[in-house]
Amino acid sequence: MTLGDHATAAALAAAAGDLLCRVRARDFADAAARKAAGDAESHRFLVDRLAALRPGDAVLSEEGADDPVRLTAERVWIVDPLDGTREFSEPDRADWAVHVALWERGELTAGAVALPAEGVTLTSADGRAVPARAEGPLRLAVSRSRPPALVTGLATELGGELVPMGSAGVKAMSVVRGGTDAYVHGGGQYEWDSAAPVAVARAAGLHTSRLDGSPLRYNQPDPYLPDLLVCRPELADRLLEAIAQLPAR
Repeated sequence: MTLGDHATAAALAAAAGDLLCRVRARDFADAAARKAAGDAESHRFLVDRLAALRPGDAVLSEEGADDPVRLTAERVWIVDPLDGTREFSEPDRADWAVHVALWERGELTAGAVALPAEGVTLTSADGRAVPARAEGPLRLAVSRSRPPALVTGLATELGGELVPMGSAGVKAMSVVRGGTDAYVHGGGQYEWDSAAPVAVARAAGLHTSRLDGSPLRYNQPDPYLPDLLVCRPELADRLLEAIAQLPAR
């Protein structure tokens, strides 16, 4: 990994976000057509740019065929060209994202999450400090359309409140930015949903793990990575203990 990898992740995420903003502004017959165009065009842009900039690296993208060559590669870019397609298709919503991460020899080494509707890109090179926690109940980022029973139960157990929002990247970045205290997900995800958000969150000093406290592992033969905890480090033990006491998921 080089400093150039951080810059590459950031530049590609931001540029794909700019492209998506232009796609979003077009006239489409319906929301499904807008979603499909966004997914396809952002994927094609990212894959083409990575082929030009990092021709020796493998790519794992949500929108691409899974090439097994990645399993023997030393460097793999894990990308979600458009995270939060539902929100992307709704003109008044800003809670969608672009994820670009680099996995290298077993670890995530660079990542960026672009929030294009806000004109913001957060990266693993930011060196940002997470803002001090606000007074009040524990704030848990949760899906606005599919809040899992796990998080509802956790909020009840800990006297917390649910903060609904769209994409996984937006939820994780809400913890980095201090808008929430934790993002707890148990409803099923894939590596591209969390790789870049986790890289950025780790660089900001946050705790990241599976819901049982075990490490998140990327570039696995099966890219399904079903659960995730991103939280302020001082809350990790409390949250993991409470999750372990909840009924089996």
